[in-house]
Amino acid sequence: MWRDLAPVGRDAASGGYFRQPWTGAESELRAWFGEEAAARELDVEVDGLGNTIAWWDPAGAGRRGGVLTGSHLDSVLDGGAYDGPLGVVSALAAVDVLRSRGEAVASPIGIGVFVEEEGSRFGLACLGSRLATGATTWDRARELRDRDGTWLPDAVSAAGLDPSRGLVDLSGITAFVELHVEQGRDLVDRGAAIGVASEIWPHGRYRFDFRGEANHAGTTRMEDRRDPMLTYAMTALAANKQARTAGQRATFGRVEVTPNGTNAVPSQVTAWLDARCDSDATLAALVGDIERQGTDRAGRDGTHLAVTAESVSGAVRFDAGLAQRIAADHEGGDWPVIPTQAGHDAGILSAAGIPTAMLFVRNPTGVSHSPEESADTADCLVGVQALADTLARLAS
Repeated sequence: MWRDLAPVGRDAASGGYFRQPWTGAESELRAWFGEEAAARELDVEVDGLGNTIAWWDPAGAGRRGGVLTGSHLDSVLDGGAYDGPLGVVSALAAVDVLRSRGEAVASPIGIGVFVEEEGSRFGLACLGSRLATGATTWDRARELRDRDGTWLPDAVSAAGLDPSRGLVDLSGITAFVELHVEQGRDLVDRGAAIGVASEIWPHGRYRFDFRGEANHAGTTRMEDRRDPMLTYAMTALAANKQARTAGQRATFGRVEVTPNGTNAVPSQVTAWLDARCDSDATLAALVGDIERQGTDRAGRDGTHLAVTAESVSGAVRFDAGLAQRIAADHEGGDWPVIPTQAGHDAGILSAAGIPTAMLFVRNPTGVSHSPEESADTADCLVGVQALADTLARLAS
C-alpha cells in the first residue's frame, strides 16, 4: 500500500507532496482508498464533501456502537509522506491483522478519511471533521475561498462531489483512535517506538494585515516612508522573542505583499501567524502581546495593523482513562503518554464528546510538514500491531 501511495502528488524537484483537497492528487488518493476498501469487502460511505468511512462489521452489529480509526490523506504544501496517510494505511493493515488473528470483534470498526485536515487550501484546519461534528457550519464553510479565489462549493463540485448529499453520521461512535507519525522528538528521546497522546495544545491561525503607502524605492527618502514591510518584520521578530522566552510556539510562515515589486515600497503586507501554547490563557496572552507590539511599531512607522483570528482551537485533553487503558500492559512495558503541539481530527472528535485517543509512531528526525518527514518501516509495523491491539480492546 505504501508503494502505491508514494508517487501520488509528489513533486519531483523537492520530493515533497502537494495533496491539496479536491484536486487531482487528492481524488486519486480517495479512489485508491475505495479500491483498498473494496478489496477487503468493507462497506464504504462517502459524504457530499468526500469524508469517507469504510466499515468492517463481522458480527453484523450495524453502525451503532462502532469504533472508528483512520486519519487524513491531504498534505500541507510541499509536505511529508507520513502525516495523515500513515494513519490510513495502518488502519487498513490493522484490520488485516485482526482478520488474520481471527479476533472475535463484537463492534463494527470503521476506517475514516477526513478531508482538508491540514487547512492548506481553504485555511480552516480539520474542515471535514469540523463539519461532520457540527463544530462549524456549512453556511460558514461555503464562504471560504482558496488562494486562487475558488469558492469551496465550486471546488467540491469540480471534484465530482455534491455538498447537498449531507455528511457522514458520527452518532453512535463509541471511540475514535487516530494513529499518526510523531511530529517531534519525544519518542526518540525516550527510546520508544510507540506513544499515546495525553493532550493537544491550544492553537490558532491569525491574519495580520499591515497597511502603509506604496512609493518609489529609489526616490522616497527612508524617513518619508510608511513601509508596512518594516512593521511586519519587527512584529515577526517580536513573535519569535515572545514565544522563545515563554517556551511556547509562534510562526509567521506565509506572507503576501502588495504590489510585490522589487523597486516599490509595498502598500500592504498580509502575514499569517500560527501560534500554539500550553494553555488557552497563555495562547490568548501570547497573541495579545504580539498584536500589541505590532501595533506599537505601526504607530512609529506610520502604518496600520489589523489582526483577524481565522481559526482557533482550544486545548484538548484526551480521555485519561482511555489513554491509560491503551498504554498499559504491553510487552516491554507501558507505552509513554505524551502531549502534542500539532492539531488533528482527533481533537475535533474529542471536543464533540467522542472518547478519543491517539497513537504516535516514532519519527527518527522529528521533522514534519517537510519532505524530510520520515518513519522507519520497523516502527511503522509496530504501529500497525499497536493499533490492531487497541482496536481489539475497544471493539471486544
